[in-house]
Amino acid sequence: MSELIEKLNRLKKERNAVILAHYYQNAEIQDVADFMGDSLALAQEAKKISADVILFCGVHFMAETAKILNPTKTVLVPDMDAGCSLADSAPPELFRKWVDEHHDHVVISYINCSADVKAMSDIICTSSNAHKIVNSVPLDTPICFAPDKYLGSYLAKKLGRDMVLWNGSCQVHEIFSESEVINLMHQFPDAAVLAHPECPENILDYADFIGSTTAIIKEATTSAKNDIIVLTESGIIHQLKKIAPHKNYIPVPSLEGCACNECPYMKLNTIAKMVSALETLQPEIIMDESLRLRTLRPLERMLELS
Repeated sequence: MSELIEKLNRLKKERNAVILAHYYQNAEIQDVADFMGDSLALAQEAKKISADVILFCGVHFMAETAKILNPTKTVLVPDMDAGCSLADSAPPELFRKWVDEHHDHVVISYINCSADVKAMSDIICTSSNAHKIVNSVPLDTPICFAPDKYLGSYLAKKLGRDMVLWNGSCQVHEIFSESEVINLMHQFPDAAVLAHPECPENILDYADFIGSTTAIIKEATTSAKNDIIVLTESGIIHQLKKIAPHKNYIPVPSLEGCACNECPYMKLNTIAKMVSALETLQPEIIMDESLRLRTLRPLERMLELS
């Protein structure tokens, strides 16, 4: 592994490349990244990058966002098959019909969607800024929210907004075991329970804190509690241990019984694939310019509001 990492660093210099990575990546990828972040932070960082090449270690829609914001740069992904179940839950042709049926609504789309869906939206949001984005819409203006029904439901309840929700979900956050949450709370009675708003309502009901990936990291590492029950993708625990190693971070098993809940798409990326991407400049994110421009408008609106 050390030889691969040495080769990766050499290629990065030769290509004038920067490595962006999401918190759900494998630990070794997190450790070699130039910048770590959640979807909002990665989008903001992508806009100000001066490197010629962006190697994006996350999932496909994240790399697409980097390309939308950096049309003249080469944007690479380690594995083009690193998709997203939430993005896949909103096929563009069905989404178009839905938008047309609600033509008088403002369409807010969670960033976890394809470029085609973004292009049909009025504003993009992330879990970090969703409250602010929803509240930016006048109270008398109806809202369509897509594609995550659980995040949309959480926002509607918290903000008192009546929103039409697309029926989509994240396969990772949807399958946390409620009985295992209860068991862990009994085992660790003084633990803080931290959850991502992509979780279903029955899971969020147990949470002491609900927030984005970045917000969970901050809350977990600054909390007075030493036991932290984590209701999001378990890749986050690597960062938690680096920041506050003295604490006990407890991942919640899924309904399928695995010890922790991982995104299979995020885990497709590897150091070896990163090396190959910088050697060959493939796989590259290519985007039609007319689509990019249509998608840029709702993304820039999000960044302005953030």
